[in-house]
Amino acid sequence: MSELTQAQNPADLQARNSEPEAALLPPVDVVEDATGITLYADMPGVPKDRLQLRVDGDQLSIEGELVLPAPAQLQPSHVEVNLQRYRRRFTLSKELDANQVSAELAQGVLRVRIPKAAHAQPRRIEVQVA
Repeated sequence: MSELTQAQNPADLQARNSEPEAALLPPVDVVEDATGITLYADMPGVPKDRLQLRVDGDQLSIEGELVLPAPAQLQPSHVEVNLQRYRRRFTLSKELDANQVSAELAQGVLRVRIPKAAHAQPRRIEVQVA
């Protein structure tokens, strides 16, 4: 897929973001069709008000904070995941229209739709008979 790339090195990502806080990388599926791409990011426990989706230039950033309600008097005896934040960054190609990004959050899955720019969309050319 030539339209979307992701930062591979967490140290590079932190240097570019200037955010030292560690975060989970949410698993993301990317589906491409003739009109654009759709990202599906698994972010369980993240409510809409704790989710941030930003486009800055050619960078798409997804960040969310986990909210797992638990009674205050309970202390966990074992924690496998102790990070409370998801973070992922992608570089968008020039073929995608960053001004037309849309997003939905349902049952812990963030769906982000990024259409192709008009110049990158397939189009039919009508042939004239002379």
